[in-house]
Amino acid sequence: MKVLVTGGTGYIGSHVVVELINQKYECVVVDNLSNSQESVLDSVKKITGIRPLFYKCDMLDLSALENVFDENKFDAVIHMAGLKAVGESVKEPLLYYQNNLDSTLNLIKCMQKYGCKNLVFSSSATVYGKPESSPVDENAKLTCANPYGWTKFMNERILSDISSAEKDMNIALLRYFNPIGAHKSGLIGENPNDIPNNLAPYLIKVIMGELPKISVFGNDYDTPDGTGVRDYIHVVDLAKGHILALEKLFSNCGLVTYNLGTGKGYSVLEVIDAFSRAWGKQIPYVFAPRRAGDVDLYFADPSKAKKELGFSCKYNLDDMARDSVNFALTQKNNVKK
Repeated sequence: MKVLVTGGTGYIGSHVVVELINQKYECVVVDNLSNSQESVLDSVKKITGIRPLFYKCDMLDLSALENVFDENKFDAVIHMAGLKAVGESVKEPLLYYQNNLDSTLNLIKCMQKYGCKNLVFSSSATVYGKPESSPVDENAKLTCANPYGWTKFMNERILSDISSAEKDMNIALLRYFNPIGAHKSGLIGENPNDIPNNLAPYLIKVIMGELPKISVFGNDYDTPDGTGVRDYIHVVDLAKGHILALEKLFSNCGLVTYNLGTGKGYSVLEVIDAFSRAWGKQIPYVFAPRRAGDVDLYFADPSKAKKELGFSCKYNLDDMARDSVNFALTQKNNVKK
């Protein structure tokens, strides 16, 4: 079976491509390389023995995307392309609405034109906004705190409406929690071109000597150590969840929605300690004021994905930290060569 992966040179996308190839799917990757490098696919080849067919393509260019579909017969699409920086989305909302919504609309137009009926969509736990309690299940109230989150919410709404109108469409909406970690080979991992969006890359910057210390926003939350608690999931576990969702589509499931998280919360200080153990030295940090909108506890109820997909997480926080640090050190060593 042939699968199109949009955003396939990105952090999560590259790991999904590896898992697809490992499961004997034929992959085609589309990416505009706005926040990634094509060389990631060389690393994918080193891991799997196969370099997937690649198109440098901006999904806002409908004719270019149609050309990809015209040259391939896809059984399914995994759609992960999109802008994802929360802070940037607040500063440039029009950019985010145009890019993240129009890219999905163009993709659906191509899927309709060329008869592709199976779609896995990369959504986000941001659609839950500020949840009233945790763990959060798929029936929780949906709301958002920033334009990035609203683009995920709106894309879910668009895809839900399309599913209602087209009964032969099979769509899986995957709500990610907080992916960290890297492939154990150290060849692919999180390496953003722009400003990092979450905690782990900042920890890596301290380890690499690019930052003197980490700022911990808030130490007076109602949690065991006073710092915010979040659900962190190893990117390889997350990638494998995509394969399970893809297999679900082939059962003609219609529209399905799943949380992908561990179901366990880790505090900011627990994450810092795990990365310190992986590095072998204590990462320095300072406390800073809370950020507006942050909540005490925020973690998934992944029981639906476990029941319906057989999804479960293999890796713990120490594994996530070890693989993140290994990737960073491997990249640093490769630069020196």
